[in-house]
Amino acid sequence: QVQLVESGGGLAQAGGSLALSCLASGRTFTGGLMGWFRQAPGKEREFVAAINWSTGGTLYGVSAKGRFTISRDNAKNTMYLQMSSLKPEDTAVYYCAAGARLLQGVNGVGYWGKGTLVTVSS
Repeated sequence: QVQLVESGGGLAQAGGSLALSCLASGRTFTGGLMGWFRQAPGKEREFVAAINWSTGGTLYGVSAKGRFTISRDNAKNTMYLQMSSLKPEDTAVYYCAAGARLLQGVNGVGYWGKGTLVTVSS
């Protein structure tokens, strides 16, 4: 089984930046999709960004486009989310995810991390 562990969450000021990491272990990815979702209190889990592990192609949700950048380091089996121009509305638990059907939404995710909390203060 694939294990996903997020790190890098914490407190940031509005307008600031924060970078998240997701380490994948248990097996080496040779392809497929990975991405980030987030869930704020009282809200549904929301798609943030995805990356094709083999090609590096990316896709962003509306809330992330223009502010967040997803990337991966194949050698380290690590995925990153660089967040900038943070807003209080970005406050949420951010989850690392993997799965071939990930672009179909939360039901298409095969593996989840336990999440890391990002808090953006005004």
